[in-house]
Amino acid sequence: MSQSRNVTSQSLCPGPGGFGHESRRSFMRLGLAGFASMSLPGVMRLQAASPLATGDDASDHREKTAVIMVWKPGGCSHIDTYDPKPHAGSEYRGPFSTIPTQVPGMHFTELLPRQAKIADKFTILRSMAQGAGGHPAGSMQMFSGDSDTRDKPKPRLPDWMSVANYLRSLEGPRTNPLPTYVGVNPPAAYNGPAYLGDAYSPFSVTGDPNAPNFVVPNIGLTDQNEIQRLGRRATLRQKLDTLQRAFDQQGELGALDQFETQAMTLLTNPRTKEAFDLSREDDRTRDRYGRNTWGQQLLLARRLVEAGVEVLTSSLRGPLCGRVNNWDDHAVNHHVFDALRFRADAYDQAVTALIEDIYDRGLDKRVLVVVTGEFGRTPKISYQPSTGAGNASAPAGTKQPGRDHWPRAFSNLWAGGGIQTGQCIGATDKRGEDVTERRCGPGDFLATIYRHLGIDSSNVLIEDFNGRPTPIVNHGKPIPELIS
Repeated sequence: MSQSRNVTSQSLCPGPGGFGHESRRSFMRLGLAGFASMSLPGVMRLQAASPLATGDDASDHREKTAVIMVWKPGGCSHIDTYDPKPHAGSEYRGPFSTIPTQVPGMHFTELLPRQAKIADKFTILRSMAQGAGGHPAGSMQMFSGDSDTRDKPKPRLPDWMSVANYLRSLEGPRTNPLPTYVGVNPPAAYNGPAYLGDAYSPFSVTGDPNAPNFVVPNIGLTDQNEIQRLGRRATLRQKLDTLQRAFDQQGELGALDQFETQAMTLLTNPRTKEAFDLSREDDRTRDRYGRNTWGQQLLLARRLVEAGVEVLTSSLRGPLCGRVNNWDDHAVNHHVFDALRFRADAYDQAVTALIEDIYDRGLDKRVLVVVTGEFGRTPKISYQPSTGAGNASAPAGTKQPGRDHWPRAFSNLWAGGGIQTGQCIGATDKRGEDVTERRCGPGDFLATIYRHLGIDSSNVLIEDFNGRPTPIVNHGKPIPELIS
């Protein structure tokens, strides 16, 4: 029998059941054959990340706020991007010159010329800090607020994306056929729904959206014969499952018809296919984002939030990062400065195009864009032998420069969400080692995102596996400068 969760916000209210071991991702892998052979209780366990209905009225999402989080796994060097230190010693500052931005007094490095030109459309927070130096623990701090500094193989607390998905699901059925939570090549490690259950994981889109043959499988079927066949088999399943209802002690099977409808809607509603179809974008728009994996990921992200997805994550990883496929620019992995040059153009172009579109298409009040990683990189440059040749890395044994993990100070970018833009919040010291002004932590980061989504993080508790009410943010408050 499935578990249930309770949410506390002043008083307790029952959460939905149906926390099976399968997830929406598993459902999509099963495909049509799997759906046809599944019992309706199985469909319920594979419920969508938020309820779906068959109606085509999209009015429920037009005013609902949404978040796009662009994740840089491994940690981006703040000194070489958003917080340059041109007057530091040569062992700290790196080789890049600084350039002015559209905002007087705000400078970036030369790697970000496009973002510099639209700096009035976003705010840079230069004073983020957290307490964990490892990728797992650092990521968990930023995703869920877990204050444990030890690296763990899997998260103890649900990430903010799953929490938002769960809480939004309590608001009632959606008329929009798209999922509430989608990951376009989402963060692949150190995050997840934990005790909420896999039902609140993202609908995950993987692969290269720039590939000519890119397609999201089993969405928006158009073959009427297949649709009718699914309908007949679903009806048969409903008849066969009637007997099980007599043994339903907790009334959980009463929602089977609704969940079957949800699954059918995802498969058969043409709007789902349209939202994921990048070929509907004109060539100039696709070119503006960049004809590469990252550019098309963020274009797809914009399409999906515009169509009604409310939580969207996209991870900038893979070959565009360099040899080790992430931003972890230790000297043993990458020549840090070659790696930053290697990925800078694709990163700068894609993020700039996304921010421009958020404003140009009138999404800037409803949609918040956050660009970050788990930490920064050491201000002091280190030198170690490379462990292998490849993009942005010299042959094995060649000594090259790198920067290591640095959670004590780093930067992130915020755009849209109705916030005041053209700001630079906080400051670090002359070497970029420590925050000297307006320190913000993971709890503040999360509380700010929740605030935009209409969630009072100071007043919401969700029961964990042991039935203990657990806060969704343990410490922290929304950052005032980032509240609309």
